[in-house]
Amino acid sequence: MKKNLRILLAAFFLILPSVSYGTDLIDMDIGFLDSIFDEPPADTPQEETRQAEETPSIIDSLRKRGIEFDFSYTLRGAVNPGWIGLYPWEEKAGEKFSLAPAVSMTSSIGINTQITNSFRVKTEVVMEIPGAGAIGSADFSIIPNITLGDFYFDYIFFNWVFMRAGKFEQPWGISPNYSFANLLSRVPAGGPSGSSYLLKFDVPIGAGGIQLLTQTRANIAGGELPEFESIGFGGKLNLAFKWADFNIGAFYQGNMATRAFLTARTTLWDFEIYSEWLLAVNTHSDNNISFACNFGFLKSFFNNKFDVNAEFFYNGEGVPDFSRTGAENDMYGLSPFPGGINAALNLLYRFSGWGNIRLFTRFLYGGSSFSVTPGIRITPFPNIEVYFAVPIAVGNGYYKNDAVNYSGEIKPFSFLLYITLRGSVRANYYF
Repeated sequence: MKKNLRILLAAFFLILPSVSYGTDLIDMDIGFLDSIFDEPPADTPQEETRQAEETPSIIDSLRKRGIEFDFSYTLRGAVNPGWIGLYPWEEKAGEKFSLAPAVSMTSSIGINTQITNSFRVKTEVVMEIPGAGAIGSADFSIIPNITLGDFYFDYIFFNWVFMRAGKFEQPWGISPNYSFANLLSRVPAGGPSGSSYLLKFDVPIGAGGIQLLTQTRANIAGGELPEFESIGFGGKLNLAFKWADFNIGAFYQGNMATRAFLTARTTLWDFEIYSEWLLAVNTHSDNNISFACNFGFLKSFFNNKFDVNAEFFYNGEGVPDFSRTGAENDMYGLSPFPGGINAALNLLYRFSGWGNIRLFTRFLYGGSSFSVTPGIRITPFPNIEVYFAVPIAVGNGYYKNDAVNYSGEIKPFSFLLYITLRGSVRANYYF
């Protein structure tokens, strides 16, 4: 065991590169295809089923004391050529062309320790280069940025009540496009808006269960004590039936609107159909009541080669708060929930054979404007992925032309090329 541990720790430090450069462009969200088509969205019935099935698996694993190590590494290079602030067909557009290159290197090591039959601890440390700044900027630094990832413990009472406390994210909601029902991701405009620190209790009931929790985003790791207004309280009930899955929940925090939600998901004629409803009361201000709702479906055709996801979303709530879910909200400098009528359409076609080629197109409409992003993703070699897309934003609403993207530049029309090298390894010892 000691020999394997030394090898693993040595690999962790030796594989880390020592020189890099980059911009915030590298953090743009390119994983929406996985979240929509390849993996269950957060807190879907599949996710609820996974959580329910996790109950006996946790009990079984807790019978074994031991330790598990996870190591992962990602090298990502990107380039985002485009015309800053002007469309290429507008006058003098060529005079404002930007390449916006970026490079990022990240590695993480996680330690999962089973201490007793009812006590487990999870720790993750993430190291990223560059630590700060962008290419050519004065604050650029090659000193790695070391941060604490997930850090929590699990404890089981009477093999029935499951407690988890620490630093981690807990997703709610269904929609892969507009996560307005993910109440735990909402942050007030005045902050705090850091990482999530949670204490939650899960009580399984059949295939569903009850979840109660309290959350704050104050910088506890930095020694900051949360004020009462920055502490939220919430809970949800999952009712799982053979014909449908329902979630009912609410979340209260003093400096935000109080919100309650209802989600439903079922399968009808091979269509996965989902709907969410949200009621918000501005208890911290004028007690104004508003609501939001959506309706969507996912469907596969041609032996699961062609996937379609379509969603209609009405937001009567406006944008009083912000969200930490996904990167697109930051890309446009706004909340990801534009007011009024919105719509999303995602198309994905998978080719068999070399490269695992996937052609995709994403349409988003909102705020009297729309965005179109056609692209291709290829895996030419093991652990290497190439992603090319052409994001186009038109209109003066949610996708307004004066919004600033991750590179700090205004690009309503551009190209986006990512090349990613990634891999992971796991080692464990039980006794």
